[in-house]
Amino acid sequence: MPSSSSAQTRRVAFVDAFAMGRLLLPVMNRLGIECVHVQSPHPDVHLVRLPFPEGFVANVRHHGDVAATASALRELEVGSVISSGESGVELTDRLAAELGTPGNGMSRPTSRRNKYDMVLALHAAGVESAATIVSADADEIIEWAETTAGYPVVLKPVSSCGTDNVVACSSADQVRAVHEKIMTSPDRHGLPNTVVLAQEFLDGDEYFVNTVSRDGRHHTAEIWRYYKTRLPGGNIIYDYNEPLSPDDPQAMTVEAYAHQVLDALEVRNWASHTEIMMTAKGPVLVECAARFGGGQVPDIARRCLGTNQIELVGLSVVDPDEFDRLPTTAYQLLEGLRYVHLINPNDHGVAPSHEAMAAIRALPSYAHAVTTHPAGDPLPRTVDVATQPGYVILISEDPEQLRADYRKLREIERDHLYANSPR
Repeated sequence: MPSSSSAQTRRVAFVDAFAMGRLLLPVMNRLGIECVHVQSPHPDVHLVRLPFPEGFVANVRHHGDVAATASALRELEVGSVISSGESGVELTDRLAAELGTPGNGMSRPTSRRNKYDMVLALHAAGVESAATIVSADADEIIEWAETTAGYPVVLKPVSSCGTDNVVACSSADQVRAVHEKIMTSPDRHGLPNTVVLAQEFLDGDEYFVNTVSRDGRHHTAEIWRYYKTRLPGGNIIYDYNEPLSPDDPQAMTVEAYAHQVLDALEVRNWASHTEIMMTAKGPVLVECAARFGGGQVPDIARRCLGTNQIELVGLSVVDPDEFDRLPTTAYQLLEGLRYVHLINPNDHGVAPSHEAMAAIRALPSYAHAVTTHPAGDPLPRTVDVATQPGYVILISEDPEQLRADYRKLREIERDHLYANSPR
C-alpha cells in the first residue's frame, strides 16, 4: 500500500465514528488520508458515551440541512463521505449525493437502514428474503404468526441494530409483551419505535460477510460464522465468532449471496457488513449494514486474514486502480482465531479489573481483550450487545487449543470474573 510519504494527502469524512474512529484514524493517517468527523443528529446512544478519539482535523455537526453540511465539507476539501456507524448510513448517502462524490444508489435509500424496506428491495430484485411484516398492532403480528410464519417469530425494531430488543417469541403472550416493550422504548439512536418488525425464525447457521466496494465492484475482506445463544427469555446474544477459509464451500455460497444483496440494495461504495442465515433452502439475509463491521482489531485481522476492511477502504481512496486489481475474495485464513463475546450471566456484577482479567490473559491462545466499562463499574445481566462486557480474541493454529481456552474462559466468567474482587 502507498505510504504517507508517497501518497498525496486526501481528506475523507466519516459519519458517526464514535466507536470506529480510534481504529480508522491511525490506519487512514498512515495512508496519507486526513479525516473529518461528521456527527449526525441521532448517533448511537451507547457509543456516544465513549471517549471520542483525537486526531480528526475538523468536526462538523449536522443539524438537518444536508446542503449546509455538504457546503461545510466542500470548504474542507473532503473528497469522500463514508459511514462508520449504523446511525450515519442514511446521512452519508445524502451527503455523497449532494457533493457528487462516490456513494450508493438513491432509488431506495431507506432500504439500507429500514429492515422492512430492505426485504422489499431484495424481493424486487428476485433475491431470497425472509417472510416479514411490520405493524404497530401486536394482534396483527400474532395473526400473521399463527396463520403464516408459525412460532417462533423474531421481533425487533425496524431500524435499529446491535441485537437491540431482538427477541424470538414462542407464543402470543410473548409477542404482546415484546411488542409493547419495543413500542414504548427508544431505539439505540434515541428515536421512538412507531412500528415493530416481525420475521419468520430463520433456522440454520449464521454468517457475516464484510466487504468493501468501489463503483459497484465488491471485494470480500472476511467471512465469519456467528455462534449465538438464545437466552431463556428469548433474547439472542453473541457467544463467539470464527472466520472461514475463503475456499470453504459455505463461505463461497454466502459470499456470492452477499454480493447479490449488495447489488439489490444499491451498495456501490465503501464498507458493508452483511449477516446471512444458511437455511435448509439456502442463504437468507438477516440484515445488511452499509458501514464497517463492528468489533474490529485491524492489526489482528491483518495478521490472521492478510487484510482488513479499514485498509481496503483506504486503498480504494488512495489508489482505486490498485484496489480494482484485488481478487474478489481479498483475504486468506493465515491463523485460527476466535472472538469470544463476554457474557455476564448474573443480575449483578462489576466490570472486571486488570487483576481479574489476569486468568484470561494467561490462556495459551490469548491475544487481545476489549472491555466496554471501567473496572469496578456495575454491570447488568447480558441480554444484548449493549450489555455485553466486551470480548476476548484467541489465536492459535491448534483448533483444540482454541476450544479448550474458550471453555476455560467461560469457567472463569462463571466463577469470579464479574465479582467485586478476584478470588
